[in-house]
Amino acid sequence: MTDTEFEALAGSALAAVEHAIEATGLDIDIQAKGAGVLDLEFEDGSKMIINRHAAAREIWVAARSGGFHFRHDGTAWRDTRDGAELFAALSGLVSAQAGATVTLTTA
Repeated sequence: MTDTEFEALAGSALAAVEHAIEATGLDIDIQAKGAGVLDLEFEDGSKMIINRHAAAREIWVAARSGGFHFRHDGTAWRDTRDGAELFAALSGLVSAQAGATVTLTTA
């Protein structure tokens, strides 16, 4: 994957993540910080950072439960440890931090 392809895929994924979280209707403050960084603050004051990491060509997530790296496999962003798809993994992470069941989708 070229740098240009990575930037396009990661940018699209982060925009979709932002839209999906906004669509939940939960009290989550989302701030886009710089190019490719989403800062989420939950009602309880906890934070989650989702950002693209160009050098590794990955999307990184820092959540209360830990750090996660997602690499594009040609069709989807997958966790480098367990293979979970980005939106499925974020659904669980956001649910845990928000204290409410959330299912994030790209649609």
